[in-house]
Amino acid sequence: MTLSILVTGASRGIGAAIAHELAGRGHRVCVHAGRDLQAAEAVREALPGTGHAVAIGDVADPEACRQLVDAATRDLGGIDVLVNNAGIFEAHPVDTVSFEDWQRAWRRTLDVNLVGPANLAWLVARRLLDRPSGPNGGRLISVGSRGAYRGEPATPAYGASKAALHSMTQSLAVALAPHGILAAAVAPGFVETDMGRTVLDGPGGDAVRAQSPFDRVAAPEEVAQAVAWLATDAPLWVSGTVVDANGASYLR
Repeated sequence: MTLSILVTGASRGIGAAIAHELAGRGHRVCVHAGRDLQAAEAVREALPGTGHAVAIGDVADPEACRQLVDAATRDLGGIDVLVNNAGIFEAHPVDTVSFEDWQRAWRRTLDVNLVGPANLAWLVARRLLDRPSGPNGGRLISVGSRGAYRGEPATPAYGASKAALHSMTQSLAVALAPHGILAAAVAPGFVETDMGRTVLDGPGGDAVRAQSPFDRVAAPEEVAQAVAWLATDAPLWVSGTVVDANGASYLR
């Protein structure tokens, strides 16, 4: 069965890999970007299959979230699955930043990494619940982080937002189970993306790779495969789970 899937933050990195993985499995994907329409369109053009779409909007803005879900629903002919992948990672060490910068970092990080996904989850869930034929196996998937568990000293708002995202996902799993809707998350470790390459190519790169007994970091495609499994093929009984995808770099 071909599913219609909205992937946020899909113009690069993990999100783009998720879009490619899902399209390669025969599904229709709406590629979301915050602002870079050109990058999102480039990802869409490279996807296998047909019927894909593009949408832009700041997930920190509730009205933009509403417009995003409306656009994806219109262009895909509905939404079966939401993948909440969009997020930000901004350094704000407590011992160096000003109080004003501390507040800005927390507010923006929580708005993008937690409140935006919560708003999108509500909007998509309500559409699933309002289907004339019922939810029919809709799914809400979140991309969290191992940082939710191990601590993020330079980016505490990021770690806190991902811990809350995991918790929100599990709460939704319980609330939506009576309606046949699955909610689950993936918690990656360090991934080799454009953003991460500056760290990996720098003097601390070897130490980052050594965090995993595989002595490397993840390729975006490896995280995408875990997300795609939850989004399309995983049994309903795994609802509420958080899948660690960190190469055994953090065990709990």
